[in-house]
Amino acid sequence: MLDYIIKTSISRHYLVFLLVLGVCGLGLWNFTKLPIDAVPDITDVQVVINTDAPGYTPLEVEQRVSYPVETAMAGLPNLQHTRSVSRYGLSQVTVIFDDGTDIYFARQLVSERLNAANNTLPESLEPTLGPVATGLGEIFMFTVDVIPGAQNPDGSKITPMDLRTVHDWIIRPQLLRVPGVVEVNPIGGFKKEILIELDYSNLLSFNLTQADLVNAIDQNNENRGVGFIEHNGSQWLLRVEGQADQINQLEELYVADFQGTPIRVKDVANVSIGKELRTGAATQNGREVVMSTVFMLIGENSRTVAKAVGEKLKEIKVSLPEGIVATAVYDRTELVDKTLKTVQTNLLEGALLVVVILFLLLGNFRAALLTAVVIPIAMLMTITGMVHTKVSANLMSLGALDFGLLVDGAIIIVENCLRRLSQAHKEGGVTLNERFDIVFKATKEVIKPALFGVFIITAVYIPIFALSGVEGKMFHPMATTVVIALLASIILSVTFIPACVAIFFKKPVKESENKLMLVL
Repeated sequence: MLDYIIKTSISRHYLVFLLVLGVCGLGLWNFTKLPIDAVPDITDVQVVINTDAPGYTPLEVEQRVSYPVETAMAGLPNLQHTRSVSRYGLSQVTVIFDDGTDIYFARQLVSERLNAANNTLPESLEPTLGPVATGLGEIFMFTVDVIPGAQNPDGSKITPMDLRTVHDWIIRPQLLRVPGVVEVNPIGGFKKEILIELDYSNLLSFNLTQADLVNAIDQNNENRGVGFIEHNGSQWLLRVEGQADQINQLEELYVADFQGTPIRVKDVANVSIGKELRTGAATQNGREVVMSTVFMLIGENSRTVAKAVGEKLKEIKVSLPEGIVATAVYDRTELVDKTLKTVQTNLLEGALLVVVILFLLLGNFRAALLTAVVIPIAMLMTITGMVHTKVSANLMSLGALDFGLLVDGAIIIVENCLRRLSQAHKEGGVTLNERFDIVFKATKEVIKPALFGVFIITAVYIPIFALSGVEGKMFHPMATTVVIALLASIILSVTFIPACVAIFFKKPVKESENKLMLVL
């Protein structure tokens, strides 16, 4: 089989060159699709269920929310285990699935079980699924701050509530439209809301309850359509505008009659602009700010998404109210770029050293150049394999590559071919067919030892695939990348290298003692 492959590669060398060129083009195209990150993502396949339970103590949250939800998840396909955190007013249940489970399939299973579990939960509680992200999904962080001394157009001081309002209504909606962004999660500031403070003494005096007031506001604070009328062949749509858009309109809403006197909201409550209770705050340079974290959709390219978010934030800054600024404080792009620079430096220096050593040892520039060409071609083939095996380019996967290993087989074949060609030229002229036959026989002599040497190195990485859990997720990309690169070098050594030697070494090859080797 090997003899047939080698002979066919030499005789149909143009076809081999064309295939190699196509493989290089495919590698360049796949490079644009290659996920890039700093380190491998070791997060489990998990679905997070969040349930807000205002007023519930941690014990009540555990008994009435977390336990029923965890119980409902029992028996799911590919379920590994569940865990939960019960805090004051919050339940968070994490459902862990086996590695390899499709995340969207897992979320569908959890959603179906949640629908069935709603009957066992308090009526006012509604569980929701967390974003489709991983532990490495936090790719960008920024703050919304006020310029010292800046004021609102009416002359009032810009407050943390104003900052949070700008974030929630101007910045966040635009960032969510960036491809690859799944969530924008703020902390700090105060969320603006309409606060209705009940006056219980007045409620009692008018024989009203809290439910009466809530129902009155709910029923009298909405717009309603009332059909249409036909006029001159056209339809005029009619509606009743009942939704309040001012504080004083809410105060004038009708609640009930008391002894013939209409009771309004302002008679039993105080209506004002309030703020939501918060559980955290953020500061920058001693001032309170709103800090927001951008989460990346699972499986996306963190470098691309983070860069797009940064560019979008620059566009948004122009539309912010005067005196309010948004500043990036963490950008995954910088970390990824530094990691890639480290990997790039190591790879380039390694490739340069390999070329120099090859030239010094082989004593032939063309032979050294031909052997070195294997490196970029094997890398492009490796990139194609990484894309199809869903391995991202990171410090672990690319940092483990050793270019010296990639050219082992090529060095042996090229050196033996040159030796045979040199001997043949000493005996007389060599025709094209004779040169093809010499290269074939020279390659055949050393191909098996060369392949065994590469296979032995490949076998060293095979046990890594037996690792599971965090260790497996950390080191599998390294082993996968190295094995793909070594297999690519083997294919090139058997096909591309003999074809190149047979075609490009037409002139007589002089074999002489290498002075460097004599010195060593």
